[in-house]
Amino acid sequence: MRYGNHMQSFKLLKLRASVTSTTALALLILASCGSSSGGSADTDTTNLTLDTQLAAALTLAGLDGDPVDGRSFPEITDPLAELGKRLFFTKSLSGDFDAACASCHHPRLAGGDAMALSIGTDAVDPDLLGPLRAHHPSAEGYDGGPTVPRNSPTTFNLALWEESLFWDGRVQKLESGIATPDSSSSATADPLAGATLSAAQARFPVTSEEEMRGFTFEYGLNNAAVRDHLAGRLGNFGAGAGEISEDWVSLFRTTFNEPTMPVQDLITFENVVAAIGAYEDSQIFVETPWKQYVAGDRDAISAAAKRGALLFLREPNQGGAACARCHSGDFFTDGDYHLTAFPQIGRGKGVPNLIGGMDADYGRSMFVGGMIERFSFRTPSMINVMETGPWGHAGSFSDMETLLRYHVDPLSGFAGFNLAGLPAGMQTSGFVQNTGEAVNQLLLQRGAGTSQLPTNLSLNDRDYTDLIAFLESLTDPRILDPVFLEPWISRNDAGFTDSHLLLAHDGQGEVF
Repeated sequence: MRYGNHMQSFKLLKLRASVTSTTALALLILASCGSSSGGSADTDTTNLTLDTQLAAALTLAGLDGDPVDGRSFPEITDPLAELGKRLFFTKSLSGDFDAACASCHHPRLAGGDAMALSIGTDAVDPDLLGPLRAHHPSAEGYDGGPTVPRNSPTTFNLALWEESLFWDGRVQKLESGIATPDSSSSATADPLAGATLSAAQARFPVTSEEEMRGFTFEYGLNNAAVRDHLAGRLGNFGAGAGEISEDWVSLFRTTFNEPTMPVQDLITFENVVAAIGAYEDSQIFVETPWKQYVAGDRDAISAAAKRGALLFLREPNQGGAACARCHSGDFFTDGDYHLTAFPQIGRGKGVPNLIGGMDADYGRSMFVGGMIERFSFRTPSMINVMETGPWGHAGSFSDMETLLRYHVDPLSGFAGFNLAGLPAGMQTSGFVQNTGEAVNQLLLQRGAGTSQLPTNLSLNDRDYTDLIAFLESLTDPRILDPVFLEPWISRNDAGFTDSHLLLAHDGQGEVF
């Protein structure tokens, strides 16, 4: 089953044209005089080619096309990542054995789940992934719609995030360590967070009732009790003794090279998430046509993608759409939090709106407090973005052009948003109030000059087509290849058999 548009294949590298920053500025100014976001004559007919204009824009932006930038990450063949893969795919880490990490973050679904909002625990078929996954009618809180309040972010390129994880950044690097929801405040490090952001975030899906914990497992007890029970389940000790038959102990002893360590010291939740984090950190997929183009292959992307790149990178006074104000750098994100007023659908985060509903989602402010961050969410990366929809913190967009048009004009987008186009059963009772509050706050930000969103942009149909062509050029085509992705998918084999392995399928005959 296919969840996106296939990309063109790579071409041979060619020598990259380079210009000095001074020359680049001059070229960019001259080039912008002959083009606009309103669809003027094709810039290929001007004295300056698209490639020359882009070379100037790239130099000014300081882009080299490589978001990895010399950093090293685990290989999927590393023993710790291999153990992490098995843990990522086992339903033994969910309270009721009905969800795995991969239930919402499967490699064949671009590191996500291809749903607007997820259904973790209590699915009708725990192994069915994608848009046909449904909440069981007899489950706790059943209302016909999804149960997880925010869209499931991709785990692909998770290791490239340097400052925070989650839509609200509630796992965040500090000088003293990593703050998490277990910290006493957003400015206090969690002593059990682990060494990496990926390991720190892996501590929390298992404690969420909707994601992996369920509604009866360790009922009334804290996060530590949940994690201790799950570690004991894997190690056959404590509260989890006797719950499964698999020999996880041997895997941990081999991976950590600890043949005699007491099992309670070996299979700790800190070691569990260290392995899961290594697996996630091995998912580096950035070999895009855009990277090839910036490296010098002028034929790697289409003319439409080049025009889209110029729109993306340029400011409005240069004929652009100013996307790079927030989607900056070679990873195409500033890692910061911004209010876009995207539609709020689903169950929300259980906080009251102005008319007493409990389905609002205040975003970043729910972690750091205060009004200034209300409705703000972390800027997503654009690498592989065309394969990671639906988009937005609540997954409210299944069509990229619709998202872009809303982004350019949130007021008109809000007024004309098509609720009928959402997945069946989606909760929308608070849409008008919650999204309206976000739009009003955006207007206040614009009035105060604190919003990064440009105003009064005038883009035509070709501009949107060009922007999408550029975004398509940011897809690593390897993520569309099941054979290439196979090393990241856990299978039972002669070395280990997991009776609780997620056996993912799409409900239409395809097994992942």
